[in-house]
Amino acid sequence: MDKTLKYNEPWILQRADPYVYRHTDGWYYFTASVPAYDKIVLRRAKSLSELPDAEEITIWNKHESGPMSEHIWAPEIHYVMGKWYIYYAGGEKDDVWKIRPYVLECQGQDPIGGAWVEKGKMQRALEDEFSFEAFSLDGTVFEDKGRLYYVWAEKVGVGKQISNLYIAELENPYTLKTVQVLLTTPDYDWERVGFWVNEGPGIIRRGDNIYLTFSASETGADYCIGMLSAKSGTDLLDPLSWKKDRYPVLRTDVSKGVYGPGHNSFTVDEDGNDIMVYHARLEAKIEGNPLYNPNRHAHL
Repeated sequence: MDKTLKYNEPWILQRADPYVYRHTDGWYYFTASVPAYDKIVLRRAKSLSELPDAEEITIWNKHESGPMSEHIWAPEIHYVMGKWYIYYAGGEKDDVWKIRPYVLECQGQDPIGGAWVEKGKMQRALEDEFSFEAFSLDGTVFEDKGRLYYVWAEKVGVGKQISNLYIAELENPYTLKTVQVLLTTPDYDWERVGFWVNEGPGIIRRGDNIYLTFSASETGADYCIGMLSAKSGTDLLDPLSWKKDRYPVLRTDVSKGVYGPGHNSFTVDEDGNDIMVYHARLEAKIEGNPLYNPNRHAHL
């Protein structure tokens, strides 16, 4: 393990929904939500310990009006089908909660120096009437047995809005091939504090096991991480292929001063050890509106 890394304490300040991707050439790429929710930033380094001091560049700015003009949230960078993509969500100035998932595509093999173009809103399959019609965000992609999957959070319900996680197979990096399948809904008390929420999916593998973590409840001290698991090679579009853990796998630890850990991703250190990247707060009580309090810091 990298002796210079410190765990479960602030690593990169005021960067929420942190996403780290280690490419085949050894470079680490980091992106996250910025406090103003107005742009997408990217930095890279040869090690996790160098990322906090790496130069951060803005690769895309929000629009002045219309779609993608407010609440630019939770970007993730992925290398899919030979190209770089960034998956993110955004609202509209005139309707700030009209949050939908969008995709950027890099026009070269250098995500830092290359030009990024908008592929627009994530596209659903022809026979799918529902996906991305309501508040939807936190898209992530993963591959299993030659098939590419997209997992995202979307709100449903008349009256009380409930955020569920859905999965579909991808036709290409920005179009669904299959109709959405419900993976998990907030069943348990720890997923229902303040809001009924499942969001922020992240994928990690160990052998034939696929683990899908997700965040639950409101974004204060009760925010926590739950987990689903499935076997590689099974029908991942069958909800019965997935088993949900009864209790959260990561939650507030007052003794460590870590409050509301959530919206995580996974990477590996230079020795190949699995590393979980998540955001958390340092205080139990939040000043003002939790959404606009900037003090969610990236941790390892």
